[in-house]
Amino acid sequence: MKPDFGKGGGLLSVILQDHRTHRVLMNGFMNEDAYQKTLDEGVVWFYSRTKERLWKKGETSGHIQIVKEMALDCDRDALLIRVEPKGPTCHLGTASCFGDSDFSLQTLEKIVAQKVDHPKEGSYTKYLTEEGIDKILKKCGEEMTEVVVASKNDDRQELINETGDLVYHLLVLLRNQGISLKDVEEKLKERHGETLSYKVRGEIEEW
Repeated sequence: MKPDFGKGGGLLSVILQDHRTHRVLMNGFMNEDAYQKTLDEGVVWFYSRTKERLWKKGETSGHIQIVKEMALDCDRDALLIRVEPKGPTCHLGTASCFGDSDFSLQTLEKIVAQKVDHPKEGSYTKYLTEEGIDKILKKCGEEMTEVVVASKNDDRQELINETGDLVYHLLVLLRNQGISLKDVEEKLKERHGETLSYKVRGEIEEW
């Protein structure tokens, strides 16, 4: 099924959606040339109605949108593209042009990745990554200890706070080691049958 560019005066309305979180990232428009370049290159191209030219999303910032899936609506005049965004989608620096009200571990992972890959002076993440793996591991250990202490003290709010710190440092560690949350999710899927399971002393135990 091919898009019908005639209904929109030669343009197709396009919605970008994060293929992992399903969050709506932005709306744009494509003409036939932009659509074809998107198919050919596997990254999203748009047609700018104000500049009257083709433009690749992320051509200036480097935050390109890698195509994972494409689906036309029933009238063939609107296109949904599920993408892997390489950095913030919005030109204002947010993950979505519709605001950052939604938050998830995947959102935090992307923020950490952005800070690791494009370090800024004064950034704590920059400090950690420059210090290297030993410093990152030390901080992970310290935060885990804080989680234990908060639990022993039966301090709910402190436990929430320290768990947040631990998760952040774990994501820095994973990025440092070239591991994504998706890799972890895939490993959990492998263990998923009728029940989740994990290995204890080499044997499978039920979660």
